[in-house]
Amino acid sequence: MAPVMSAGARESRGNRPLSDILAALNQIFADVVDETDVVLKRETTARDVDDWDSLNHIQFIVAIEKHFKIKFTRAEIASWKDVGAMCDAIAGKIGA
Repeated sequence: MAPVMSAGARESRGNRPLSDILAALNQIFADVVDETDVVLKRETTARDVDDWDSLNHIQFIVAIEKHFKIKFTRAEIASWKDVGAMCDAIAGKIGA
């Protein structure tokens, strides 16, 4: 029988919960677009946010790479359908 996991356990990968990664993405995005009212969720897409244009997308990715000290390939970036996919990619890179 599989153990029952709490909601927090399902959210985590390794030592760093995905909720921590999402919180960091919210702060990074707020800095990039200079807007603190936007709240990113796992299901958020660029189409959901008025200020998320192509230039801000590039700046957001660069800021994420600097913050987490990681690099993404064009293929990885192109595969992201929402913020949740970004979180999962970051978690995979940082070993979370």
